[in-house]
Amino acid sequence: MKAIIVEDEFLAQEELRYLVEKHSRLDIVATFDDELDVLRYLQNHEVDVVFLDINIPSLDGVLLAQSISKFVRRPAIIFITAYKEHAVAAFELEAFDYILKPYHEQRIVTMLHKLEAHGRLTAAALNNQGPRATHTVNLMKDERIIVTDINNLYYAVAQEKVTQVYTRRDVYTMPIAITEFCARLPEEVFFRCNRSYVVNREKIREIVPWFNNTYLLRLNDVDFEVPVSRGKVKAFRLMMGL
Repeated sequence: MKAIIVEDEFLAQEELRYLVEKHSRLDIVATFDDELDVLRYLQNHEVDVVFLDINIPSLDGVLLAQSISKFVRRPAIIFITAYKEHAVAAFELEAFDYILKPYHEQRIVTMLHKLEAHGRLTAAALNNQGPRATHTVNLMKDERIIVTDINNLYYAVAQEKVTQVYTRRDVYTMPIAITEFCARLPEEVFFRCNRSYVVNREKIREIVPWFNNTYLLRLNDVDFEVPVSRGKVKAFRLMMGL
């Protein structure tokens, strides 16, 4: 995979290059400290990964990430920052990950392994290998961005201005509304069963009739019942062939 580094501190740039080349097969093809130079380069060159310092004085890292995220072939964006509070910005832009300065080698190793695994899955999907393309979604836990296979998601619940997302063993708190979260999921797999819940239809184990001709959904492997609202019953029956 090809990567570029956008970082205005030469020593930090060289340290990151060293760690990336030491622990991965990524090819660092260019480095930049200017936003316009980055955009000019990306107009004529395809890359798979952008390591982007969000704090360069002459460059708005968030705006640059927004521009890159609109590309038809979107590279994975990994924010570089000295501030933990930028984790939320990274998540909202669906960045692949973020790493803190000063760099911790093991943290970068973990990120690189995850990145290379993601690259293999993407290549397999593009080559139509396997019966089903793999989709992922970014979740947040303990100020970390966790790239998660959507098949591991069971359901999500709206909690005021955040969304709680549940897998078999973990719960993640995401700083976005459930409507925005649903927009990141494939409609053929996930169903918005009422205003507060979205459910993975492939995890449904039992459909239990409830009052007013509605349903409760019991899921595989978790002890929780997801309600289907009256306004969603018709769409749910159609989806499930009832």
